[in-house]
Amino acid sequence: MLRKIALGLSALVLLLLIASYTAYLATGPKSPGGNSVSAEWLEPGPYETASLDVAFIDSSRPTNANRDYAGAPARTLNTTLWYPVDVDGAHPLVIHSHGFTSNRTDMSYVAQLLASHGYVVAAADFPLTHGGAPGRPNAQDVGNQPADVSFLIDSVSALNTEDKPFAGTIDPQRIGLMGYSLGGLTTELTTYHATLRDPRVAAAVSVAGPTTGLTESFFQTNDVPFLMIGGTLDYLINFDANAAPIPRLVDGSILLGIDGGTHLGFGAIAEPAFRFMKHPDSLGCEAVLSNLDSDTNTLLAQLGGAAEGISPDENAPQVCEITPDEKALHPGEQHMITSVAIVSFFQSVFADSAQDRLKAASVLSNSLEADFAAATVTHN
Repeated sequence: MLRKIALGLSALVLLLLIASYTAYLATGPKSPGGNSVSAEWLEPGPYETASLDVAFIDSSRPTNANRDYAGAPARTLNTTLWYPVDVDGAHPLVIHSHGFTSNRTDMSYVAQLLASHGYVVAAADFPLTHGGAPGRPNAQDVGNQPADVSFLIDSVSALNTEDKPFAGTIDPQRIGLMGYSLGGLTTELTTYHATLRDPRVAAAVSVAGPTTGLTESFFQTNDVPFLMIGGTLDYLINFDANAAPIPRLVDGSILLGIDGGTHLGFGAIAEPAFRFMKHPDSLGCEAVLSNLDSDTNTLLAQLGGAAEGISPDENAPQVCEITPDEKALHPGEQHMITSVAIVSFFQSVFADSAQDRLKAASVLSNSLEADFAAATVTHN
């Protein structure tokens, strides 16, 4: 009798697994045509990839006290490196900055794709803004993160033969930044802020990064290529207030708007975890608002004033103040658009040959909009 029950349960479990897998396949994202340019860019590049976790410790700067956390005399940056395997030569380096309450793997799907094209990508858990930060995540530490980014550039570039997992070296002329959400602001600060910026940055991508309160003069300290990516249904960082103004504010910039894109839809966890949700950003609002001690204008005020091109806007929508109710774009499609855009953008700046740079630039000029109805690209 027990054997019959066990067999029956096994059959039921098997049926449930088959049904779940069938539902998973049936609800997959709509991919671009197999012969499309975007489909080609979604394929891994020519190199095998690997990753390694390493801790970089900046003993020259402390970690501040944070609520019930007493602080520390150094800033420890637990870091993941993605890199091409056994590829000599000088590699472009991209530093990724994670979002508030998130972690260094939040855009790992882009990091791995970049590594397959010969890039070394480094992403660290920032000491006080990642999800497991001592004393809980604190957005006010964002002012310390540009120096963390600079330290990561130094540290990865200085890896020697004994502790360097990748072959070859880092090309100091090809340093790029990308950042997601609060990491997008970190990228903007490290690229443009009058006193916090790092002059080695040669290209930058902000994904759903806040920009309200950053004036045109803020962006005039540097003329590097800049790509802003935003989702039109973002609850946390309103698209119209933050992403849409970029072509007007930043000379030579590119704006990619993703129709129906959400804030959490950019995160690696979104696909397939949020595939069946109408809109996932309510989860993000709960996590972020429970840890924010101040509004965005207070946060901006600590980063400078008119001399730095910072002018907080009291009328700008705050985090999760505007919550559009339309159904979100499939997160898998949002990932595909984001991946193609970021990899082709960096290749348009850092690819070895002029021909390859032109080929990559044409993706954001022509192909992306042709291949994805949800993508809208605006050039300054």
